[in-house]
Amino acid sequence: MSKDSLEHKKFKLVQRRQRTRRRLLGTAQRPRLSVHISHRHVSAQIIIDDTGRTVAYATTVGQKAAGSLADKAAWAGTEIAKKAQKVKVKKVIFDRGERKYHGRVQKLAEAARAGGLEF
Repeated sequence: MSKDSLEHKKFKLVQRRQRTRRRLLGTAQRPRLSVHISHRHVSAQIIIDDTGRTVAYATTVGQKAAGSLADKAAWAGTEIAKKAQKVKVKKVIFDRGERKYHGRVQKLAEAARAGGLEF
């Protein structure tokens, strides 16, 4: 497996994701805020890992969110914060997945913090 092959890149992506999630566990007191960013859309969900339940979910799929992907990430952050307040979740553990805390992930996190989430 050469370092330029797609198989190797996917393998490394999975390794980064597992390395990040190995340390994180969402409980009922502090659920996990998981972020996924594709080439077009942004998704965020609040998960209680003890029961395997998703408490709140926000995505740009099917929404009229226009602008850059950073704008969509900020919109998803505010939406997930609103939905978290409805289910009375204030403190979360931020799970950035395989991505660095930079750019779009940072915009989503800042918008969620501005909406009232603590992490």
